[in-house]
Amino acid sequence: MARKATWQNLSDADLIERIDEAKDEVFKLRFQIVTGRLDNTSRLKQAKKEVARAMTELRMREIQASEALDAEMEEAGNG
Repeated sequence: MARKATWQNLSDADLIERIDEAKDEVFKLRFQIVTGRLDNTSRLKQAKKEVARAMTELRMREIQASEALDAEMEEAGNG
């Protein structure tokens, strides 16, 4: 639960920055696997999950903003 609260407390810009950093890390880890230099292969799985969590939080915010806008437009149409 603490992780979820951590993602929710970040701004959109911070989330996008985290996504970029995690994607870069995934790329580097995949490269290390191919070259045989990576000892801890579970780190790749963790990095992928981090990307997914951040993207999910960002998408949830987009959906909430869209729903709020739809509700506002509907309210303005009825007013």
